[in-house]
Amino acid sequence: MKAVIQRVSQASVTINSKKVSEISKGLLVLVGIEDADSQEDITWLSSKIVNLRIFGDENDVMNLSVKDVDGDIIVVSQFTLQASTKKGNRPSYIKASKPDIAIPLYENFVRRIENDLGKKIQTGEFGADMKVALLNDGPVTITIDTKNRE
Repeated sequence: MKAVIQRVSQASVTINSKKVSEISKGLLVLVGIEDADSQEDITWLSSKIVNLRIFGDENDVMNLSVKDVDGDIIVVSQFTLQASTKKGNRPSYIKASKPDIAIPLYENFVRRIENDLGKKIQTGEFGADMKVALLNDGPVTITIDTKNRE
């Protein structure tokens, strides 16, 4: 799994001119799923995201997690995170999982984050044409690949 995590002051997802998700302080998480992803990847990534210390403490040092600041999370599936740009100028999405594999993994990931965070999170809609708006706070943007756990 690949994820782009953005610390936000606000974020929302709109589908067909209707706002389906909206948060204030928290994280916008874009997630790309490949066939090799497993429950182990879900568990590890969810824990990492919920516990990332990227929010400022009383001294404005990034020392607090989204859980510590009672922030919210929006998770949006984004198959283009699995793009390969090795050859040519047209990205290949061959590594991105097809819906029959990706949807159950995505749904498990959402449930795991809710469990780890201790509250319901917001989401986009798998496969929909979404308009994602955000006000990146910092800016703080972190990328994580569960296949490269550095």
